Amino acid sequence: MKVILLGATGMVGQGVLRECLLDPEVDRILAIGRNATVQQHEKLHQIVHHDLSDLSAMEGELVGYDACLFCLGVSSAGMQEEAYRRVTYDLAISIARTLAKLNPTMTFIYVSGAGTDGSERGRMMWARVKGKTENALSQMPFKAVYLFRPGYIQPLHGVRTKTKWYGAVYAILGPLYPLWKLLFPKYVTTTECLGRAMLNVAKQGALKSVLENQDINGICQNGS
Repeated sequence: MKVILLGATGMVGQGVLRECLLDPEVDRILAIGRNATVQQHEKLHQIVHHDLSDLSAMEGELVGYDACLFCLGVSSAGMQEEAYRRVTYDLAISIARTLAKLNPTMTFIYVSGAGTDGSERGRMMWARVKGKTENALSQMPFKAVYLFRPGYIQPLHGVRTKTKWYGAVYAILGPLYPLWKLLFPKYVTTTECLGRAMLNVAKQGALKSVLENQDINGICQNGS
């Protein structure tokens, strides 16, 4: 399986990349981002491109892929809705349109978040924007589109967040993860489990297109 990975340097993307490298069924990974990942592997290929909203210059390199694992994302903290929409909705839709044109048989997997508002009318700005993004992606002419909504994600295997205040939170909550998992199994997952679930769905599909945290953990443990 050949996959395109967006956001390989972020916390979620790092975890997904790790699982791609470990999976013998994944024979090529094309990581596209504003910065290169430090990982090196014979099946990992990278394109550093600063304007991800315009991939026209590299279209020839984007053909022939089976899945896109879209892990790009930013915190909405301190952002106005218009700015957050540009880096969330506008960016995802622009990339998806290009990939759908070049790879109509591709499976597109988008990492959203627990609490996303599919009605697009809720009070939470980030949830409305994520919901609008999910709804638009669902209409794209891919083979299939799956929308992952993880809750709390525990980084494993050396994965680190680039957001400083997230790092402080993980430093405090990380040692308590076994307790959170015991008390709130429906609402917590790990970077490893999320990556495995995304690959399982890319290969086998899933029974529904919107996958909440509990669904992600179930697929990670039992397959689709």
